[in-house]
Amino acid sequence: MLANWDPFSEITRLQNELFKRREGNELPFRPSVDIYEDEQGIHLKADLAGVKKEDVKVEVDNNVLTIRGERKLEKEDKQKGYHRIERAYGGFSRSFTLNGEIVSDDIKADFNDGVLTVLLPKKVVNSKREIPVAKN
Repeated sequence: MLANWDPFSEITRLQNELFKRREGNELPFRPSVDIYEDEQGIHLKADLAGVKKEDVKVEVDNNVLTIRGERKLEKEDKQKGYHRIERAYGGFSRSFTLNGEIVSDDIKADFNDGVLTVLLPKKVVNSKREIPVAKN
């Protein structure tokens, strides 16, 4: 007896197994983050589409920057035997260890068009200075 093999259903099954997605238990929301450095400091940008500003918290504790929040499910679309939710929802938390060059009192965060931008300013370090030579 021959059986029809659908490679696409096999790929979906493997993805679900790999990402531990089960029916009724979608993947948790984990925002994507870009981090880059320039002369001002370290910049962090997080994609938080669908998250309200008041649902986002940015904290620094013991040289660890933590971004917390929640993307809430607005409503479920149900149509005649069809039900599908692919976007991830729920609470999230991302933490990043800061090095000693960051001035934690001057960290700034901005939320605009679903993107959280955090500026972590670096300490100004004088790399060149004259050292007096003492006479014995």
